[in-house]
Amino acid sequence: MKTIGMIGGMSWESSAEYYRLLNTQVNNELGGLHSAKCILYSLDFEEIEHYQRESEWEKASNILISAAISLEVAGADFILICTNTMHKVYEQVATKIKIPIIHLADTTADRIIKRGISTIGLLGTKYTMEQEFYTSHLINKGIDVIVPEGEERDFVNDVIYRELCMGQTNSTSKEMYISIMQKMKDKGAQGIILGCTEITLLVKQEDISIPLFDTTRIHAEEAVRIALS
Repeated sequence: MKTIGMIGGMSWESSAEYYRLLNTQVNNELGGLHSAKCILYSLDFEEIEHYQRESEWEKASNILISAAISLEVAGADFILICTNTMHKVYEQVATKIKIPIIHLADTTADRIIKRGISTIGLLGTKYTMEQEFYTSHLINKGIDVIVPEGEERDFVNDVIYRELCMGQTNSTSKEMYISIMQKMKDKGAQGIILGCTEITLLVKQEDISIPLFDTTRIHAEEAVRIALS
């Protein structure tokens, strides 16, 4: 079994879900007392969020580069950046180490294509929804992307940082998320990416009739596939 390196803590709530999924899936595959061989480098999200807010992405990337180098030295065979948003600095981190980083958007795009879907809705932080570092990976694979309107994007982003990253789920926020997803469906979305690892704490597949793509689960499943290959 290969050793999975995880850059987590962004937030720790979703990193805990990553850890649960990795171990559950390895055990499902191998049975017995098997669990995932993994190394978690958990960052202080307060520091990362500050650099995000101030658009100081180079400083944020330096923190992730340090974490990635530490994981490589510790014996990881490959790395997961356990957050959608910080894939903005994927290239900067990937060039500083010799082991691969499994890109979350590429992995999600492959899953969408397998389902025969060509138009997808995207929920995530404002950075993920508005900037090309994430959507370009979908568009380059022939997938059209629909995002919420401006005020709705602000709402989605605020709920992530002010509630979900704090481990809080609010029924009013959930209803609004479902309404936003429905609007994207009405505009032609055949499925929706839950493009922030915390969103799965709030909405589930049963909340809407089109497929939801849980990036946390998809990323974890791909990691286990690689680890056991």
